[in-house]
Amino acid sequence: MVDYVYVGKIINTFGIKGELKVNSNFEYQEKVFNKDFIIYIGEYKQEEVINTKRIHQNNLLITLNGYNNINDILKYKGLDIYIKREDLKLRSDEYLLSDLIGFQVYDNDKLIGKVIDYTYTIKDVLLKIKGQKIFYIPKIDYYIQEIDLKNKKIVTNKGSDLIL
Repeated sequence: MVDYVYVGKIINTFGIKGELKVNSNFEYQEKVFNKDFIIYIGEYKQEEVINTKRIHQNNLLITLNGYNNINDILKYKGLDIYIKREDLKLRSDEYLLSDLIGFQVYDNDKLIGKVIDYTYTIKDVLLKIKGQKIFYIPKIDYYIQEIDLKNKKIVTNKGSDLIL
C-alpha cells in the first residue's frame, strides 16, 4: 500500500499562465516543491510533475509540466496535494510531525501523556498531548530535550510548567 503524505492545498490560480497558489506548512517544503518532483492532487491522487516554483508576496506558486494556461489548471483549485512518503528520502534522524502521534511524553522520568495531534502557530509547531488533561507543548529545544524515534518517546524537562 502506498503511504501518501499531505503537503498542502491549492488555494487558487495565479495569473493566466497556469501558476497555482499553494498553502503549505509542510516541514520539508524544500525537498518537495522543486522542479521534477512528483506530486499527487486531489482525492484520486492525480499524478503531476512540478515544473517551476517561486515565492511571490509570501505565497508559494508552482507550475506543472504540460500546463501553461489558467484554463488547464482550474480543475485543481481547492484540492489537496500529496506526495509518496518514500519520495521524501528522509535520513534516519529525520521524521514527519505525523510520525510523533502516539509517542509517549515524559517530563524527565514521569509519564505525562501521549501525543494525539499537532498544530501550527505563526511561529512554532505545538504538540497536542493527552494526559490527565489535554495540553500543548511547543516543539522547540527549550521544552523538548529528546525525541527518541526508536522507542517512540519524547522527553521534556518543562512539561509540568505547561500543564494547566
